[in-house]
This record gives sequence, structure tokens and C-alpha cells, in this order.
Amino acid sequence: MENLHKVSVAILSWNGKHHLEICLEALERQRDPGVAWEVVVLDNGSKDGTAAWLAERHPRVRLVESPVNLGFCAGTNRLMEACDGDAVALLNNDTKPEEGWLAALVDGLRGAPEDVAAVSGCIVDWSGERLDFGRGVMAFDGHAFQLDFRRPLGRAQIPEHGTELPFACGGNLLIRKRSFVAAGGFDESYFAYLEDVDLGWRLWSGGERVTFVPDAVVRHRSSATSDLLGLYNRGFLFERNAFLTAYKNYEDGLWQKMLPAVLLTVTARTQHLMETRNPGGGLLAIDPYAGHIADTAPRNASAAAPAGQIHATRLERWRRYGKRELLGRAFLKLAKTIWPQAPALTPPCLTDEQTVAHLRAHAFILRHLEQAAEARQAVQTRRRRPDADYFARFPAYLVPTYPGDQSLFQDPGFRAWLPPELPLIECSLGEILQMDG
Repeated sequence: MENLHKVSVAILSWNGKHHLEICLEALERQRDPGVAWEVVVLDNGSKDGTAAWLAERHPRVRLVESPVNLGFCAGTNRLMEACDGDAVALLNNDTKPEEGWLAALVDGLRGAPEDVAAVSGCIVDWSGERLDFGRGVMAFDGHAFQLDFRRPLGRAQIPEHGTELPFACGGNLLIRKRSFVAAGGFDESYFAYLEDVDLGWRLWSGGERVTFVPDAVVRHRSSATSDLLGLYNRGFLFERNAFLTAYKNYEDGLWQKMLPAVLLTVTARTQHLMETRNPGGGLLAIDPYAGHIADTAPRNASAAAPAGQIHATRLERWRRYGKRELLGRAFLKLAKTIWPQAPALTPPCLTDEQTVAHLRAHAFILRHLEQAAEARQAVQTRRRRPDADYFARFPAYLVPTYPGDQSLFQDPGFRAWLPPELPLIECSLGEILQMDG
């Protein structure tokens, strides 16, 4: 591994002065990493006086200011340009690095094989008792999970030193600056979330790797900064960015085979939300030519189908309506009998924020097809290694995550759309991360 002459610690902060107070104090207590180093902070359009506070309390910290929030991706790219180091350590502002954190990262990168572009550190919760990030896994559709997230450290699987990872966590890693730039940096259209998954895949396909350094530990206030975005705004980012990650990075041939399953999953999740989370949503599941709307059922239903089947179909339809809609329909039917000019049924009404987030993700993708195609072309042009090698090391996961996923993923029709050459690990969400506590 080539010598490191200087390392930069890069931190983004958006209205996070109260986090920086702890993070920067912890950086002042770092052991000597054996190389010159600096701290660079991007004030990402904060309104809490971060810039003035830094100038007064931490004058040795180099400040980069943005008048608006650039997001994590564009903000990090701008920070990377401002950093003088041969390698840059990305650190979340809502973390507290242990005293040997930076030295462990530097030693890990110095001692790594030449093709290692980045080393990823270990992230634990604020109490130091549970795992936040050790190793990540990617689902077949571009989503990703932190393996053993929130599990007690004694039961969590923490990779050994030098273990190869599919991607590093963007809140605790050291990456060679030239590798970051050559790979295209973070995709700024992501704003935040899954950008590190995307970068890790691009580094791999371009011929480089990411390894793990377990001694580079930081404590993290999980979601402390991301909560400012709002739960459903984050949902928009997750859905959009997952699709873009899959679209850009699957190699030619495999992407065309994956596309049906990826699109079916996105569509099924949105459909399920529209049906179950919105008033009148049950109407969206009704076939108007199944007999109860278009009057296509035989007058003597018993002559066309067994009575039990007719009864089951009616019960199934009622279940789709839900209690509120079923009562409303019964009332309207009674009113129609008494008053033939009664108004028609109220159409579905879109009120659920999570449904809106999914539909916004669809809308973004449709509006930016050309840009996404250009990004895919750039990724595939610099490809040096096939996805067969990538997935042999890091199999994709099939994990029911949303309501409705379980039945979708078990459906033989869905299974028929999954290409047999893609290695898959099937498990529940509870097997991946701690669901309670």
C-alpha cells in the first residue's frame, strides 16, 4: 500500500452544533495516527450558529460553508474537494469516536492490499452495548440492511480485521481520495441514503475493494440527524435510491433479467399501500368485470359455480373493503334502494404519507430517466469485474420488509421472474436485525 502523507477527517453538519460539541472534543483526544491530519467541517446551511461557534471554539478546524443544505452526497463531494489529505475519513457529526479510532483506520488502510480503496470502521450505539454497523448486506432490488443492527455486541457478528465488505458505512470510513474521485464520488441525485451501497458496488466493479477494521470504533446516536428529514421524506429517498442503485450497477445482461422482479416489487409495495392505507383503497383491488360491478355474473350464480366458491368470493371482496368501507357500502346500497338517485360511491382518497412517498419516488424516476441512463453508462464504462464475482462473495438478500412482501415473495409467479444465476439468501427481517429493544 502506498504511503499516506496526510489524512483529512471530513464532517458534514446540518443544524448539529450540539452534536459537534461532543464529536470534536473526541477528535481532540485522538491518539497520534502516525501521519499529519486535519479536520474539515462543512456547515450545510445550518441555522443554529454552527459557523460562528466553530470559528470561536475550534479555530483549528477548517470550515467550509454552504448557504443551503446540499444533502449528504453533494455535501461530501464538496468536502472531498476541500480536503488536502491523500485519504479522507468520513465521520458523522452525531458520533463520538474512541481515542484509537483514526489510528486504527490509518493502520488498516496502510496495511491493506493495493486494490483496497477504503476501510470501514465499526459503529456501536451511544451506550457502547449494541451494534449499529459492522457489515452491510444488499437486497436484490437495491435496498440494504445493517447486519445485526441493534443486537447486543456479545451476540452480533462483527467481521474480523481485513474482512472484505460489499460497502463501507458512509458515517465511519477512510477512503483514498483518488479512488473516491475516480469512481465518481457519491451520486448527488441521491441526496442521502444508500449512497455508500452504490459507491461500494461501483468500487468493486471498477476493480477495487473495501475491507473492515474492527478497532476503528465510533459511538453513534442513530437517526439523530436523519430524523430532521421526517420519516416519510426518508421513505422517498430509500425507494428512489434503491431503484437507482440496482439500475445503475447491475451489469448488462443481468440487469435485463432482474428488471421484471425489481419493477414488480416496487409496484406491488405501492399497490399494497394504496389499497390498505387510504380511504376507499379497497376499490383499487376490484376487478370490474368479475360480476359485482359490470353485471357479468350469471343471474343464477349457483348454475355457474359451486355455492361455496361464490360465498368465498364474496367474503374475499368484503375483506378487501375493510370494515369502514364495507359499512359505508352497505349504507349506500340501502340508500340506493330507498332513493334511486343517491350519489355514487366515493372514489379512493390518497391521504397516507408513506403511499405519497412511494409515488413521489416513481415520479422522480420517470422525470429523470435520461440522467439515470447516463449515470448507468458511466458506471458500466469503468467496469473491470463481472457481477458474478460480486454476488459470489456477497449474495443478494430476499427479505420481506413491507406488508405484503411475504405473500409476494412466496408466489410462484414472482419466483419465476427471479433469474436462476443470481445467488439469493432468503431470511426474515428479524434474522437480519434486532426487531425490539
